[in-house]
Amino acid sequence: MEWLSAENIVAVGTAVLGVVASGVMVWYERRVPRKKRIGYRVQMDNPIGDDVRSGRANVRLGLFDADMDDATLVLLRVENDGSQSIDRDDYTGPEPHGLTAVFTDRTIRGVSVTQPTDIDHLMDHFTAQRGFGYEDNRLRIPRVPLNPGDHYKLLVMLSGGDVGRDIRVRGGIRGGEVHPNRSATPDDKAPVFSLPARIFTGLLTLSVLALAGIVVFRDGNPIECEQGELTVIGSTAFEPVIEALEESYEHKCAGAEIDVETRGSEAGVAELAALADRSKPGARSVIAFSDGPLGDRLGLKGKKVALSVFTLVVNDGIDLGPAGLTVRQVRDIYQGKYRRWGEVIPGAGKETADLPIVLVSRSDSSGTRQVFQDRVLGQWEQAQSTSLDCRPPKGAVTVVTRCELAGTSEVLDKVAEQPGAIGYSELGVAARHEGVRTVALDGDRANVDEIERGDGAYPYRDIEYAYTYGTPPDDSLAAGFLAYLDKESSRQVIRTRGHLPCGTPVGVRLCN
Repeated sequence: MEWLSAENIVAVGTAVLGVVASGVMVWYERRVPRKKRIGYRVQMDNPIGDDVRSGRANVRLGLFDADMDDATLVLLRVENDGSQSIDRDDYTGPEPHGLTAVFTDRTIRGVSVTQPTDIDHLMDHFTAQRGFGYEDNRLRIPRVPLNPGDHYKLLVMLSGGDVGRDIRVRGGIRGGEVHPNRSATPDDKAPVFSLPARIFTGLLTLSVLALAGIVVFRDGNPIECEQGELTVIGSTAFEPVIEALEESYEHKCAGAEIDVETRGSEAGVAELAALADRSKPGARSVIAFSDGPLGDRLGLKGKKVALSVFTLVVNDGIDLGPAGLTVRQVRDIYQGKYRRWGEVIPGAGKETADLPIVLVSRSDSSGTRQVFQDRVLGQWEQAQSTSLDCRPPKGAVTVVTRCELAGTSEVLDKVAEQPGAIGYSELGVAARHEGVRTVALDGDRANVDEIERGDGAYPYRDIEYAYTYGTPPDDSLAAGFLAYLDKESSRQVIRTRGHLPCGTPVGVRLCN
């Protein structure tokens, strides 16, 4: 199936990965508690010896009258490395102070607070009244409130032991913990996001980038931008789609020249077949679009592009109601059994009843007419052409008036202009044309959405084919334009103009 492509598989896979990653992240955030955390680490533990006596150590607490030959300096960093703020009441110890730092086998001689995150906010807490002080190898640290990322440092003068002895910070945090942490450099901040959050954020980023890449390459792949000249002929009903895609392709692909010359489906496929007989190289630069499989019998290679929906239209002055016409009535009209609308619509007002029926038809080279005959009439139009200007004769009407026009737009213009006229057209163009009404058949409307849902059995529809002489070379403009029809942006153009692309899952079913 055309939609089961590698691009679509990768797109669906990355989208699923993104959804799963999001779901797991939500689950993790809800199921895994977000703890309050105080982390600490020793950033310096150095011997200083007799330097103390020369006054090189600047401390805040303590007097140094003892022998300090074995003195050491420790720089201890304490920080909030969790995701929630910590208040004074979050410390759970029974003592007035919040934490206790224990220096194994050493005696504290002095302490200085240095480099707090917010000097005015944090320094006010480092007072004796709030428990700040030391005794032997224990340092009492106050209950300091810390926002996420806040920190302070304690420069501690010690004696009586070697550097590298165990240093621990003890204490409790309500709903959290006090723990040793690490950092690659002394002043690195703790990560804002947890490791799981970073992993899943990375997965989501990769998913978005992969999908973005797919969109870019699906809708602007330079490999499909071929240069050269291409002529597109055939269906006038599909002409609005062809012109929109031709303009878009030429805008994206410099050096591509596409000439659109639509004169009818049967005329187009016949012209392509005749060109192949005269010049095979010339035929390979032509694509003929056809309403229905008209080129199969001529040995051309057809590509299903879209399901085209057609409709009968009447002059805006004729109101057939939501039920429209029955297929039996349509067949009788096109066999010439009725001459005036009063014979078709019992009880119509005198003005409507007296209107002569004017059949505005297409020439026998029209694919829209061929589909109408195959799908609705079940036979050729039997009423004879009686007029060149689609106007009924003056006076008594003895036969139904019928004319033939070359293209879809001409039919719609004439039906809108001529009172009592009825014709047929591709749905997308007809629905936007002023002065005409679309006609339901056996109560089923010409409605793309209803057909897509499988509602009703509306008969006037067929597959739009793109015919080529054999398979175009991969590096040809014909191959590039045919590949462009399968782009998602091209399918949107086809859809918005009243057709159903064959390359979608629903289109695959409807086009088979």
